[in-house]
Amino acid sequence: MRIVIPFMLACAPICLAATGVPDAPIAQAQENAAMQRLSYGDDDLQGLLYWPGATSSSPLFVFVHGGGWSRGDMRSTVDSSMLRHLQAQGFAVASVNYRLVPDATVEQQAGDVTASLAFLAQRSAQLGFDADRIALAGHSAGAHLVSLVGTDPQYGAAAGFEAENLRGVLALDGAGYDVPRQLEEAGPMLRQTYRNAFGTERGRQQALSPITHAAAPNAPEFLILHVDRRASREQSIALGEALTDGGTRAEIEAIPGRGMRGHREINRRLGEADYPATPIVDAWLERVLR
Repeated sequence: MRIVIPFMLACAPICLAATGVPDAPIAQAQENAAMQRLSYGDDDLQGLLYWPGATSSSPLFVFVHGGGWSRGDMRSTVDSSMLRHLQAQGFAVASVNYRLVPDATVEQQAGDVTASLAFLAQRSAQLGFDADRIALAGHSAGAHLVSLVGTDPQYGAAAGFEAENLRGVLALDGAGYDVPRQLEEAGPMLRQTYRNAFGTERGRQQALSPITHAAAPNAPEFLILHVDRRASREQSIALGEALTDGGTRAEIEAIPGRGMRGHREINRRLGEADYPATPIVDAWLERVLR
């Protein structure tokens, strides 16, 4: 397993090697010399970007990108409002890549997320954050994956990182918490995206639905945000209610913004002072991490 720490940290006490992640978009952020590229597995996509916090006891915020389970990249976080906002508050931040459909399964993707968490937690002393204060967040397909990791204990058990070790899960405008329902209700294009990821076997679709696993044990706290988009609204409410019924604290918040424009906005604008989701997330993180 490779560990990679680039740029100006050549003398750091962790071995260095190349990840195979293209450098061009990252070059825009080279002035942030503290950014580190790390590999938590042997595949080129089993990598993450890490930014240390203000102190060695800072909490850690881990972000999982979306992209329909078949696209997306951790580099989208490099110059994001979310990253700048969290850094200003002193957080350590990690942005995670995972293997993509069709070359990998959704089961493997969830395994990648938990493997990245275990990798980070095991190295908290070297990287400089508090392993007892970790929040896991994801947008869109990433919201599905973090919710699955936060509810289905098999992934944490396989990776050596139990969901109870998280302080909380933040899900940003996901719509895949109940996969069979989404396949029944989605339009043709979106239905094909779900079929590509989850197949046609209903038992597998249910097993990969966070709502199936809403009974404890789970991560102790969930914040589920959705915009004005029918699928994400209905599925977010259903997951939040199922978690609450199962004894897990879950907050559900509607964020202004319609349809796919709102869906993109919650990912792009989170962290901006005038974006409505920012103070909601700030207050939740303050409560669950501080």
